[in-house]
Amino acid sequence: MITLIVFFVALLVGLPIFLTLILGTQVFLGETDMTLLLSSLPIQLYGSLNQNGLLAIPLFMLVGELMNKGGLTSRLMNAADVFVGGFRGGMAYVNLLTNAMAASILGSATAQISVMSRLMIPSMVEKGYNKEFSAAVTIAGGLLGPIIPPSMLMIIYGVVAYQPISDLFIAGILPGILIIFGFASVIFLTGLIKGLPSGEHIQHKNVRKDLIDGLLPGTIPVVVIICIITGVMTPTEAGAIASVMSFLIGMLVYKSIRFADLGEIFASVATSTATITGLIAAASILGWALSFEGVPDEMVDWISGLTESPWVFLMLVYALVIVLGMFLESIAVMIVIVPILLPVAQNFGIDPIHFGVVISLATLIGLVTPPVGPGLYIAMTTAELPMMALFRAMIPFLLAMAVCMVIIALVPELSLWLPSLMQ
Repeated sequence: MITLIVFFVALLVGLPIFLTLILGTQVFLGETDMTLLLSSLPIQLYGSLNQNGLLAIPLFMLVGELMNKGGLTSRLMNAADVFVGGFRGGMAYVNLLTNAMAASILGSATAQISVMSRLMIPSMVEKGYNKEFSAAVTIAGGLLGPIIPPSMLMIIYGVVAYQPISDLFIAGILPGILIIFGFASVIFLTGLIKGLPSGEHIQHKNVRKDLIDGLLPGTIPVVVIICIITGVMTPTEAGAIASVMSFLIGMLVYKSIRFADLGEIFASVATSTATITGLIAAASILGWALSFEGVPDEMVDWISGLTESPWVFLMLVYALVIVLGMFLESIAVMIVIVPILLPVAQNFGIDPIHFGVVISLATLIGLVTPPVGPGLYIAMTTAELPMMALFRAMIPFLLAMAVCMVIIALVPELSLWLPSLMQ
């Protein structure tokens, strides 16, 4: 109890999550009379980062930085417009499809919402779309980042849960497609009920050139997925190849990346990587301390006493992670909660790969839910909208997301069928 109080007080006063986790570990060891283990904390910190899977994090972050610097988004938008721009509400579908294509490259919801908000919201408003609806579509599309491979959250889950990252990447494909159709249904129903501007293609001087130019970045995730499925490369090796492809496309094809830009790009990747790996190390020692005291076993017994249904357990996981996500960043939620809940999930017979998809989806809701909601803050700053007005516009998309999440939890084959084909 003292540990929980210290943990939440530290968060409320604004202490960085990295330090909050370390402080919580030290208080927990003191509260449980295990202070002798304090001398082992440096070894545990180092050991938690001594994993090959962590190399995939900076590599895929480098892919996102390179393609963002290379002017990825506007080209993807032109390609998406060729396919869906002519429908009623065409710009909304273009927004969603562009997000889906960008998700397979950027892999981060907050980065994607930030990039897409600056491009899509003004464009949609100029075409006659309601500003709140434009921002809501952009945020909803940004949620695809952590589920469509390659996904940063999947890499982190794989490292924390000791699960194959390749299987996790593939497991996110069908759930991602389901969510795309769910969001598209919201756009369609909005067009029927409230009306949306008629579709109008962007004027392309050369449709074939724009299509090829826009879809070229899409070859990167295709190469990654094919190489992983066929066993030609590990996820880390695929990340290295994807980084090289991103650099060559940005420099030789788009001519928007110079060698002089690499210093800034590498510095950004290094800073972000240090933040994420610091969180993983701090959360790992907390999980180690909790495991040493048998907290996961106690959690298994407690939840087993509440329900014997795996489905009810997954609904409880959704509720818990969504609430935590209202106050903590999604990566922090993931690395704190997985070591505690994964043994419980396995006790219920839930496949760890399926559980990874479920818990990744749950962390996304916190990105767009007050009071923290970083995704909301990014879009509301760009669109100059109050938070509650933006959140109300998000409700139909959140309901669609909730329906998709329930379906994914109830039908594990959506997550497990494609990975099973790799066996």
